[in-house]
Amino acid sequence: MRYRLMTLIAALVAAPAAAQSIRVDITGGISSPMPIAIPVMPTPAAQDTAAGDTAALGRQVAQVVTDDLRNSGLFKPLGPGSLRPVGFEQVTQPDFPFWVGTGAQALVQGFVRANGDGTLTVGCYLYDVYSKAELTRQGFIVQPQYWRRAAHKCADSVYTRLTGEGPYFDSRVAYVSETGPKNRRIKRLAIMDQDGANHRFLTNGQNIVLTPRFSPNEQTIVYMSFANDRPRVYTYDVGSGRQRLIVEGASLTFAPRFSPDGRYILFSMATGGNTDLYRIGANGGTAQRLTTSPGIDTGGSYSPDGSRIVFESDRSGGQQIYVMNADGSNQQRISFGGGRYATPVWSPKGDLIAFTKIGGGFRIGTMTPSGGDEKLLTDAWQDEGPTWSPNGRVLMFFRTAQGSGKADLWSVDLTGVNERRIPTPLDGSDPAWGPLLP
Repeated sequence: MRYRLMTLIAALVAAPAAAQSIRVDITGGISSPMPIAIPVMPTPAAQDTAAGDTAALGRQVAQVVTDDLRNSGLFKPLGPGSLRPVGFEQVTQPDFPFWVGTGAQALVQGFVRANGDGTLTVGCYLYDVYSKAELTRQGFIVQPQYWRRAAHKCADSVYTRLTGEGPYFDSRVAYVSETGPKNRRIKRLAIMDQDGANHRFLTNGQNIVLTPRFSPNEQTIVYMSFANDRPRVYTYDVGSGRQRLIVEGASLTFAPRFSPDGRYILFSMATGGNTDLYRIGANGGTAQRLTTSPGIDTGGSYSPDGSRIVFESDRSGGQQIYVMNADGSNQQRISFGGGRYATPVWSPKGDLIAFTKIGGGFRIGTMTPSGGDEKLLTDAWQDEGPTWSPNGRVLMFFRTAQGSGKADLWSVDLTGVNERRIPTPLDGSDPAWGPLLP
């Protein structure tokens, strides 16, 4: 595969009992981030590669790990720019008295080595500074152009070991890139790493596009396009750039999303003055109607096991959230908190549903699949369109500025504390966070 990355070492090393206490409080957000030291990753011998020399790459890898952990809101990194260099021999034999003096509780060290076949090996080690214990080590063999992936994998291993949460840094985001005046916006599909790197445009802006969503294998994006001035559902193959119309016919189709197994595409279709949810095979075929109530049923999202669907409907007089079985049976309303609810999306863990709350503004919130424990995470003028990180810990969304209509991508964690803007070359909306890269 284009993003082939082979794990060289994936051994979790058991630490002494005294080391087991080091842990990040994932409920505290940025209130008590863990100090963690991440010096430049040395190289046994500086060599030129297609991505630059290994000495420079050691600094860049350490910086990406630093940025990933800082952006999570759970760590306070001492990054490569503020720490003394370490020798290659110190990677596996840290100078613990020195690191204690920095105030760091944890230490990330590693190396970058050029291999004879043109690949790179990136090593990643995590230590508990006070117990002087190695907590985990991993190594990755990558083609030079994918060195950032190795850095994200290193950050993921540190994050997972210290929080107990799943990884999410080695992932990508598809979104709608916007430019131009408010009444003549140009909207293009774009894709990038979750931190904004490796950005590229997928469509040329000749047709307005909306609501991109990844397939489970992250190689296909389903979206709505206004090609020929008709809103319809298409797929885009990320590798080849091939686009394909999914639903034939004159009806308007929109708000698509893949099923968790990738076999189906859930979407909305407007016919005869009514809008209902349908599903169709990912390769096309005959669409199956799932809802029949008068009004607008849209914004469907599957539960992780594919057994249920959450969606929004105005059948009660205003936008509310409903759940049903995957075949359309047992439809039940779950939102009763006042105001309107839109864009529901099921967490990858299955424990929460994220949504846009409308009433006195647009805010991002979560609730349980039964409608309980509603929690609003943001409080800006217009935040909407949440999408989950692969580990179900962070939500990305887009925020529209009052007056100008300028939209940007933002993220917030489940505490509602760590909120930050995601860098994009132009304005951005409709983010879709993809799964972990293979």
